Amino acid sequence: MHGWEFWIDRGGTFTDVIARRPDGALLTTKLLSANPGHYGDAASEGIRRLRGDDPAPIDAVRMGTTVATNALLERSGAPTLLAITRGHRDALLIGHQARPDIFALEIKRPRPLYGAVIEIVERVTAEGDIRQPLDETATATALAAAFTGGYRSIAI
Repeated sequence: MHGWEFWIDRGGTFTDVIARRPDGALLTTKLLSANPGHYGDAASEGIRRLRGDDPAPIDAVRMGTTVATNALLERSGAPTLLAITRGHRDALLIGHQARPDIFALEIKRPRPLYGAVIEIVERVTAEGDIRQPLDETATATALAAAFTGGYRSIAI
C-alpha cells in the first residue's frame, strides 16, 4: 500500500492542491492563498482537508509557486539591492544586446529589477581560484549603508 501524494501550486490569489489517495483516486481542492481568519497556511490546510483523518502516511509533497514570479512581473516585491563584482555594475543592463527592432533609433529598455548597486571588491576565476580576495570591511560597510537606506532584499 502506498501513502498519500500531494501536488500543490501556491499562487498569489489561490492555492490548488491535487492529492492521490493511497488507493490511487485523485482529489482536488482550491483555497485562497491567504485567509487568516480560517487557516494559517493554504498548502497545509489543503492537505488537511483532502486527507482528513486517514492514518496512511504521506509519501510525497511537491509544491511550486508563482508568487515570486508575479512579484517580479508586477514589480511589487521589496526594493532589491544588486551586489556584484567591481567593474560589472552595468552587466545586467547591457545584457546580450538583443533588440526586437534592430533599426530602432530609440531603444526603450525595461527598468531594472534592482534599485541600487554595490560593487564588491573581489575576483574569482572561472576555475574557482581567488584572484583578488574579498574586501570584507568595504563589503560590510556598503551592505550596512544599503540596509540603512531601506534595502532588505539582495541579489548577488
